[in-house]
Amino acid sequence: KRQVSTQSTWVPGVARVCIKKSKNILFVISHPEVYKSAADTYVILGEAKIEDGTAQAADAVKELKAFEEKATKVADAKEDEEEEEADDGDDAGLDKKDIELVMNQANTSRAKAKKALAKNSGDIVAAIMELTV
Repeated sequence: KRQVSTQSTWVPGVARVCIKKSKNILFVISHPEVYKSAADTYVILGEAKIEDGTAQAADAVKELKAFEEKATKVADAKEDEEEEEADDGDDAGLDKKDIELVMNQANTSRAKAKKALAKNSGDIVAAIMELTV
């Protein structure tokens, strides 16, 4: 450690120092050396980097959206598994090729494809539209 002055004492446990320059601009010093001088004055040593608060907020929003999309996909996958487990195998008079076509075009499970086809009286286009729009 460096010696700042004879009257300064080292402050342990400081991981990061942020100095606000304007509304959205911060000077950030990671892993600084901090010393306390007389009269509540601090000496901070380390490499300062500029952080833009608006960019961080945008990154946080992106991370949140990615997390929400992943959570939605996991929930949909679980729902698909439950529907497939509940699927009794009865195609209810539907053509297997039609079911597979709807599954492939709508990128969905067999149970959802069968349900959409049954709801739309076997109309492939209407079933695909229902699942994708």
